[in-house]
Amino acid sequence: MLLTLSVRDVVLIRSLDLTFESGLGVLTGETGAGKSILLDSLGLALGQRAEAGLLRTGADQAVISASFDIPADHAAHRLLAEKGLASDGELILRRVLTRDGRSRAFVNDQPVSVGLLKEIGDTLVEVQAQFAERGLLDPATHRAALDTHAGLEAAGRAVRDAFRRWRQAALRREESEAELEKARTEEEFLRAELAQLEKLAPRPGEDRELAAERALLQNREQLADTLERGRGLLGADDGILDRLKIAGALLEKATPKAGGRLDEALAAVERATLEAEEALSQMDHVGADFEAPARDLEEIEERLFALKDQARRHKVAADELPDVLARLRESLEMLEDSDANIAALREAEAAGRADFLTEAEELRARRNKSARSLERRVVAELADLKLEKARFRVRFDALEETAWSEHGIDRIRFEIATNPDTPFGDLARIASGGELSRIMLALKVVLAGAGSAPTLVFDEVDSGVGGATAAAVGSRLARLAETLQVLVITHSPQVAAQGHYHGRVSKGEDGDGSLTTVETLSLAQRREEIARMISGANITDAARQAADQLLQPHDRPAVS
Repeated sequence: MLLTLSVRDVVLIRSLDLTFESGLGVLTGETGAGKSILLDSLGLALGQRAEAGLLRTGADQAVISASFDIPADHAAHRLLAEKGLASDGELILRRVLTRDGRSRAFVNDQPVSVGLLKEIGDTLVEVQAQFAERGLLDPATHRAALDTHAGLEAAGRAVRDAFRRWRQAALRREESEAELEKARTEEEFLRAELAQLEKLAPRPGEDRELAAERALLQNREQLADTLERGRGLLGADDGILDRLKIAGALLEKATPKAGGRLDEALAAVERATLEAEEALSQMDHVGADFEAPARDLEEIEERLFALKDQARRHKVAADELPDVLARLRESLEMLEDSDANIAALREAEAAGRADFLTEAEELRARRNKSARSLERRVVAELADLKLEKARFRVRFDALEETAWSEHGIDRIRFEIATNPDTPFGDLARIASGGELSRIMLALKVVLAGAGSAPTLVFDEVDSGVGGATAAAVGSRLARLAETLQVLVITHSPQVAAQGHYHGRVSKGEDGDGSLTTVETLSLAQRREEIARMISGANITDAARQAADQLLQPHDRPAVS
């Protein structure tokens, strides 16, 4: 709920700090005292449009702050969290307006956009004033208000879930059809590409093997010459191998005479001889490959270039060509199975649509039943508020299938006809200012806060009525204040007497000109103020007695 409102340098207000409590608060004062300035100031804090004309003459900037106490699960916390902004406990909205008409917005001293400030403000306070199309005056809120009033949240979730399942099935079908269409337009191309790759038959790692073999053959002559020289050094007459064998024979003869001291030398020579023979064998083997290679250089290069060409064509590494081949086969297999797949997806989509329509029609029936009850109750409230000729209805417009949504298959809006011979129309466009405030009060009372912000503000809801009707307005405001914080600007003593606390707006003079102030009234001061509202400037004893009668059931301690 709204805790405080601090206003600095707005029109006739130099400095004003107001404290609010739960229940019904009333603001009274003579015409022109500045009550509308308070509403404008609160609107600025809530993100409404700012104009340089709201700045007090001579001031450089206006500053308006409003603080709120809201629960942890309030929508304002979610909005701030979505923007990565901290919020905990008390929420403070602040607006700074400069002389050039520019403004800055803050939430808990964190700078925010004016748009975000307005989003947050709409969750905190709902102002029912003439021509202010907010809250229930916005047709976009009517469906949710009806569902909350009727307790249809669970049914609404069932419709929402069914709609999402249907749309997901439709999306899968659409994507598959698009992929199939694309595949069919490319089928000839795909088959040609597949034929080329199947003919090529690439193997994983083949390009690396070919590159190595190519490098070997490119250096064939140089390597062959190196091998020939190496073989000569090892295996020619009087070569290394012959010399090792001779050395081995000599050591073998001398070993028995050396008492074991030449054993290791003999073993080393024998090992060297074996290694030399193995080296010579390997060089003979490799040399034979050079003399008669499995593939010539031209064949290897042709294969390597073919692999690289296909890799460039498919924009992959040559080692990935086997994967490309597998995907091409899968795409063409999908074409062969496509009709059955698409048929199954269409069946799933049709089943999803049928499920959604069943849930939506059930919700429509329950909404219609609740709407008739809502209409009767609102009309009864309107009669007590001196709008006995007014008619109220909940209008259902069936939507085209393309406009169906997670909310159902109907557009729902509240409409009013203020006289029997006038047509129904939107609330804000049919009713006059005074009628509109009472209509909104009737709706609020019947809907019992469905979808409401925790604070409601009514501006002159009693306009054009008095006596029993004004008393009915006051009693309904008091009833609303049992569950919501309600603030009302009023000229009616019957309404003012219902308040839990009472502020009087006055305009005075100082050295700088006229200034607006607000005084919280004690019980005695309330009596005088209500008597003034009854009799005018000259307060009579009869007016005071009438004020006592109005206040008697509502005596409450003064609010400081």
